[in-house]
Amino acid sequence: MDSIDKLLAELQTEYQEIKPQQQQSKSATAKSLIAQSPKSASFIDNLLAEVKADFAEEDTAIELKKQQELEQERVRQEQIKAKQLEVLKVQAKEWLAKVDPLSSEGLWFERFAESYSSKLEAAIEYLRNN
Repeated sequence: MDSIDKLLAELQTEYQEIKPQQQQSKSATAKSLIAQSPKSASFIDNLLAEVKADFAEEDTAIELKKQQELEQERVRQEQIKAKQLEVLKVQAKEWLAKVDPLSSEGLWFERFAESYSSKLEAAIEYLRNN
């Protein structure tokens, strides 16, 4: 039994030696985590700043795309209006060639055209409204 008591005593001594070492390593780990916290916070701040910058860049790209689309639509609308005006000019020239200046419509048109810079412009306006 004496050998068992010796063995238990040895184990108890080893356990007591290991336990303080573990506590020291735990406190060292905690200290290192505390020391790394500012670095971690800085890393997280940098990461968040990068993400924020990415979102801002994406928002800028989306806004630029919207502006380009609006500009394209405006140009397209202007082209449509220009084509419509060309069609009206052709129709107005044809109408001017056909109208009898001595008819009631022709006499009315002469008076109507007085307020315009040209008969063609007056005819375009007349056809646009009728």
